[in-house]
Order: sequence, then structure tokens, then C-alpha cells
Amino acid sequence: MHIAILTFEGFNELDSLIALGMLNRIKKPGWRVSLACPEPRVTSMNGVTLEAQCSLADAATADAVLVGSGILTRQIAADAALMAQLKLDPSRQLLGAQCSGALILAKLGLLNNLPACTDLTTKPWVQEAGIEVLNQPFFARENVATAGGCLSAQYLASWVIARLEGVDEAQAAMHYVAPVGEKDEYVARMMRNIGPYLNLRSSL
Repeated sequence: MHIAILTFEGFNELDSLIALGMLNRIKKPGWRVSLACPEPRVTSMNGVTLEAQCSLADAATADAVLVGSGILTRQIAADAALMAQLKLDPSRQLLGAQCSGALILAKLGLLNNLPACTDLTTKPWVQEAGIEVLNQPFFARENVATAGGCLSAQYLASWVIARLEGVDEAQAAMHYVAPVGEKDEYVARMMRNIGPYLNLRSSL
């Protein structure tokens, strides 16, 4: 099972790394979570440089792909050569977008007839692409999900775990990372946000 987190130059650390940390709470043989980047190294919006763990081509064959956000997403979405490398297919992959990652999915035509969640800065750009933007942290339909706001990365990661490994595993991952004294509250809130969308399963 391979989950790729698309991480571009100027990426938002919270969006990519919260998901990376939570998804890696699954300790099973064959479970792999990778930062997929267009270059060998990418530098975040705050100057943190990371090495790519896999390529965009590798992401095309992943079981699940999360599209991270960053300060250069509009330029990325306008880069035809780069966008052409993103071979994503919701008929065989779980696809999720964090904040401005929703703009990438919109430009790829993967949000047709779907509303989306995104951050406040990206909202008008996603609307310009013809997508209805919801005032909530998470939305999913079948194999496509979007999350809005940096800390909603926890919901996107939980949704992937619940879809691939089950609700119990998602709750356990959230319980582990949640603040002491607030663990049950965090798990309950996570389930309120992703639970309504877990019955809309589609076979991978």
C-alpha cells in the first residue's frame, strides 16, 4: 500500500508533514508513505528543505495520493508541463487535496460536479475554476476528498486511513497524536467530520 503526498516548491509544512506523520502511524508490512516531488529537493514556504522520497511518476501508481498546498500553487497549476506529469485517476486511487491542492485537482478536471474545501486565500481561485467552495473543513465523495485549513490535514489523513485500513485504525492514529487530556474529544471531532463520508465507498 503506497500513499504519496505531492509536495512542491514553496510547500506548507503543516499540510504535508501532519499527513505524513499521521499516516505513518500505520505499522504494517508493505504500508509506505512518501513525499512525492517534481525535483530531488524542495524548499518550504518557511525555508525548510526536504528530499523527495519518490517522483511524480511514482505517485501515478500509488494507491492514494494527497496533494499538498503551498505559496506557489497558482504557478504550479499554470505550468502545463508539470501538470501533465500528474497522472491521477479516482477510479483506481484515493485522491485528497489539502488547501490550495484543491486548485490542482480542479485544474486536472478531477473536481467536476464536486464541491470542495480549501483555505480562505485559495477560495476565490477555486471558485474561478468553477468549483463551489464549502464553509467546512472536510468533504469527500467516493474516492475524492478535500480539506480546508492547515490543521484539517488531520481529517484528510484520517479519511485515508479509514478507507484503506478501517475506522478503528483511523481512530487509533488520531488518539495517538491528539493532545493529552483531549484525546477523546479529538477522535470524536474527527469522526464527526469524516464519518458522514465513509459510507460513500468505491472499490479500488
